[in-house]
Amino acid sequence: MAELDVLPKVIRHWIAGESVDSVGAATFDVTDPASNTPYAMAAAGDARDVALAVAAARSAFPAWAALANPERARILHRIADAVEARQHRLARYESYDSGLPITQAGGQARRAAENFRHFAGVVVALGEEAFRQGGKQFSYVVRTPAGVAGLITPWNTPFMLESWKLAPALAAGCAVVLKPAEWTPLSASLWPEILDEAGVPAGVVNIVHGIGEQAGQALVDHPDVPLISFTGSTATGRHIARCSARHLKRLSLELGGKSPVVVFADADIEAALDAVVFGAFSLNGERCTAGSRVLVERVRYAEFTDRLAERADRVVVGPPSDPATEVGALVHPEHYARVRAHVEAGAKEARLAAGGARPALLPEGNYLRPTVFADVPRTARIFQKEIFGPVVAVAPFDDEAEVIGLANATRYGLAAYIWTRDLQRGHRIAHAVESGMVWLNSPNVRDLRTPFGGVKDSGLGREGGVHSIDFYSESKTVHVALGETPIPRFGSST
Repeated sequence: MAELDVLPKVIRHWIAGESVDSVGAATFDVTDPASNTPYAMAAAGDARDVALAVAAARSAFPAWAALANPERARILHRIADAVEARQHRLARYESYDSGLPITQAGGQARRAAENFRHFAGVVVALGEEAFRQGGKQFSYVVRTPAGVAGLITPWNTPFMLESWKLAPALAAGCAVVLKPAEWTPLSASLWPEILDEAGVPAGVVNIVHGIGEQAGQALVDHPDVPLISFTGSTATGRHIARCSARHLKRLSLELGGKSPVVVFADADIEAALDAVVFGAFSLNGERCTAGSRVLVERVRYAEFTDRLAERADRVVVGPPSDPATEVGALVHPEHYARVRAHVEAGAKEARLAAGGARPALLPEGNYLRPTVFADVPRTARIFQKEIFGPVVAVAPFDDEAEVIGLANATRYGLAAYIWTRDLQRGHRIAHAVESGMVWLNSPNVRDLRTPFGGVKDSGLGREGGVHSIDFYSESKTVHVALGETPIPRFGSST
């Protein structure tokens, strides 16, 4: 626990390679979710701080963009090395600040390093498109860095999701202004030393802390930030889209989810049950791809629901720092209150099969027992709304047509999970579900080369692999004549 004995008392911005206070000296309290006790103050940025950060990024951009891809890749590998060297400390920070169980926070640190190594490999292997038009003309496409990227990141798994945006933006040659989530700024305080150690030039990455309505809004509104990558709520994503229209900014919006898990009677029930319990309750249920609607074929419905409730009751809820903990503390009192309100509504709409209350031995902090609702109608609030906590809704179905209708019955379309031994049926359902990503007979296993994103209210755009590089780049097509090209002679009298 030595890492927590030296927690920073003040978390400052990082602009042009310097740790700085807000221009207006404003701050806000940062609390830990296990006790809701303030432990630090963070700089509260506004438009003035964002303007300084954007100016620093614009100044550093030309030299960074001019580096060859292999050179930027080498720096990304050094960033990964620096992240790995701080893995234990980073996990402690993340767990303390966000309420994630320490064992799961450690995994997020490893994923952050993997993100940098992955995108270093992507840009080194990246080729350009070329087209030959017979023997007359040759066309080729080049990518150029888009400029200053605005990155706005969420509070669930904050450091890993910051790396998910930083790595491709830097690999593509962009300079960056990062606005971390205000509820979880602690792990972001490690980026300055990591990036300095890796040799990232001053100003290439700038960090402005603050409240979303002030610092985030200023970043979205700044005319010299041509693209915004945002992960967060659908309501905020809509607001960003409206504000960005003025400057026609390019957007990548990874928003909410209410992902279905379809369990057919012929499925490997043990594997499906393990996947549902882990997918719904790991990371405290605070994950956009959580399988929070479980649809079970009626012949196995009662058995599956009873076993799911039994498993949920045995999930270990406890302090985030305890290695035995499987579900820790929800991130913030405001979020905790929202989740509890959903649970109270669910108790009026469906049958409470497990959980639904605070653990008796944890009277303080944002703790909730894993909660299972059964017999949930499709019109219920807990079936339709993203809860973003350890809460799952279970409903039966009788045939393929019905389960497709149930799976598609919400405004979200991020992920889906299908469990069946009939692979033809599995593919039919996968193609019919309105979702950006589908896992068949598998939990959520990410391949970083594949596009990540959703449809409907789950967002706009895709990131992952070359899709991320395309987002952070401008494409330019160069057409070259290989010989004489006949040109109509308008205005000629001869």
